[in-house]
Formats: sequence, structure tokens, C-alpha cells
Amino acid sequence: MNQRHRFVGTTLLVIFFAAGALICLVTILALAFPGGFLEPIWRLKPEARVEFQKIGSWSVALMGVAGAACGLAAAGLAKNAEWGRRLAIGVLTVNLVGDSLNALLRHDARTLIGLPIGGVMILYLVMNGRAARRSGSALI
Repeated sequence: MNQRHRFVGTTLLVIFFAAGALICLVTILALAFPGGFLEPIWRLKPEARVEFQKIGSWSVALMGVAGAACGLAAAGLAKNAEWGRRLAIGVLTVNLVGDSLNALLRHDARTLIGLPIGGVMILYLVMNGRAARRSGSALI
């Protein structure tokens, strides 16, 4: 019988992606019900609200896609599924591209902090997948 074991790193990534999905849900609710009980969240990053308003109703769809991707990645990683690992790598890669574009086009150097963090997470997931394939076991 193939024992399914998950290391702490993978568990932390499950929590990370689940938190991302939850944050997307809260953002969707705040966008859908302006002036509601979630209004204070915009104090965390006031410019985010302005950017979402520029996008218009597509902002809810965008956050829905991002939240669904994060939620599915969390579920896949929790199940030690290869598709979950690949989806997590995809989500992180899209985020790295977004951070890079924000730094280049908006001259926002603060977004560069995400590059090494996301890079380490991707490296972990890639190495994790290789180790699992070599051993013929579930993701670790």
C-alpha cells in the first residue's frame, strides 16, 4: 500500500493557497457590496480599490478566477495530487509575472519582494514533484 505523507512545507503551501482563496472571497464580497460591513478592508491598501473600480465589473470575475485557482491548488496539494502541484506552480508563476510587470510598468519596487518568495515556493514544488516521481510515491 502506498502511504500518503505530506511534509510541513506542503502543508504550509496548502494554508497559503487556502488563505489566498479566502482573501479573494472577501474582496469579491467587498466589491459586490460597497459600503457594507467589509468596507474597512480597503484601508489595508486603498489603491487596490481604485484599481478594481477602473476594471469595473470584471474585477469580481478576475478575483473569482484567482480565488478558484487558489482554492483548487490548496485542495490538490492537500490531496497530494500532481494536478494540485502543477496548478500551484501555475498560480505562483502568474503571480511572479504580475509582480515583475508591476515593478517594470508601474515602477513599484515593493512588488519585487514577491519574486524570491514565489521563486522559493516554485522551487520547492518542482523539487517535491521530482522526488515523488523518483520514489514512485505520492507527493511529499
